[in-house]
Amino acid sequence: MADQIQTKKVERVQTGIRFEKRTLKVLKALAEYFDITLGDLMEGIVLHSFEGKAPFSGDTVKRIDQLKNFYGLDLTANDSHKLVE
Repeated sequence: MADQIQTKKVERVQTGIRFEKRTLKVLKALAEYFDITLGDLMEGIVLHSFEGKAPFSGDTVKRIDQLKNFYGLDLTANDSHKLVE
């Protein structure tokens, strides 16, 4: 008998958040790579972060680095909360 994944029913809401353009391109490309929605990717990142867990494996971080290079994303965590338009 195959392992069954236990699901949880949630209520999702539409939101209008703003992201830095290149960051969003990397996130969209990563979601596409995993064949999941951008929302699912973001939920996973946030839920891992809430528990103090790293949201990505080493291989995924390598993929992110490739995507950052491709899209010219040079921002780091140190830039957080310092961005202006």
